[in-house]
Amino acid sequence: MKSELRYGIIGAGSMGREHIENIKVMGGALVSAISDPHKPSQEAALAMAPGAKVFGDHRALIDSGLVDAIIVATPNDTHAAVLKDCLASDIAVFVEKPLATTVEDLKSILAWDEKRSAMTWMGLEYRFMPPVAEAIARAKEGEAGKIHQVSIREHREPFYPKVDNWNRFAERTGGTLVEKCCHYFNLMDIVVGEQPVRVFASGGQSVNHLDEKYDGKQADMLDNAYVVLEYANGARGMLDLCMFGEGSFDKEILTIVGDEGKIESFLPSQVVRASRRESIGKLSGWSRGASRARGNEQKIVHNYDVKYMGHHYGASYIEHTRFRDAILNSTPAEVTLKDGVTSVVTGLAAHKSIKEGRVVEIKELWG
Repeated sequence: MKSELRYGIIGAGSMGREHIENIKVMGGALVSAISDPHKPSQEAALAMAPGAKVFGDHRALIDSGLVDAIIVATPNDTHAAVLKDCLASDIAVFVEKPLATTVEDLKSILAWDEKRSAMTWMGLEYRFMPPVAEAIARAKEGEAGKIHQVSIREHREPFYPKVDNWNRFAERTGGTLVEKCCHYFNLMDIVVGEQPVRVFASGGQSVNHLDEKYDGKQADMLDNAYVVLEYANGARGMLDLCMFGEGSFDKEILTIVGDEGKIESFLPSQVVRASRRESIGKLSGWSRGASRARGNEQKIVHNYDVKYMGHHYGASYIEHTRFRDAILNSTPAEVTLKDGVTSVVTGLAAHKSIKEGRVVEIKELWG
């Protein structure tokens, strides 16, 4: 068993450098190689990991013999091409969300992964955010009873600039509901315990990037949407997204409602709230089975073992320690490519629903 893992970073943009920061401080790991065709990104990453070998081509990094684990953090539409080479190796692989941008690429990636024995980990860090993880765990333990509704509201700032403005186009990102919201669909699936069967969405590009053109092409990233998911067990999920709603203090709110109570998490305040329903019975003016909330609880949930908070409230650090430990202990990936596939397919279905103005069955995209 290795005492220190050597990491290769493929894609040294903003998220790739976020991974470097986490690897540097968690212990038992070092960044030994970096690959990115963009010189400024190479230089920025090398300044953070000065001992790393720099490659212009990811295939040279894979073949270098310098790495025990690979982090893929390239633009979304390049994931399939990069993973084709990574998954042909016997090196542990961590791939950033979204797994891919098309159904065809998702199917190819799964086929490549089936042929290997090394671990492949799907990067979906939101599930490791401490208050989110606690809210989900409490729901799984039955604290809210049978789950009927899961909603997530994100009201935030517009997309940040990225290299060559690749994140301004749905063709390259898969669309906002894939690029940004695959995290949220994954959380809903975890809470409900299954995948949705149908999706209905309404959304558009109303405010952001309307005056932005690159190489004569208009930026076309959706900036607001409502997405409703229906599950076979009768549960429903809803996403409320606004990317010009940065005025909120808590910009990400997860609400889980069951027949016995409600559990919520709030970010960035890192608060979890929970309440139980109390049967009122046959009181004047109340119908049979009516109830009221009791025992409201509120607490801050913070993981003090996190050494680097980063841009995800410490979730990336926690996920990296889990990935590292799984490699060192030869245990399976906690987050699999299946999570990556289902979260992307839901996002693609939501975009299809918006474009065609109808309910979309998941089986239309993924039979």
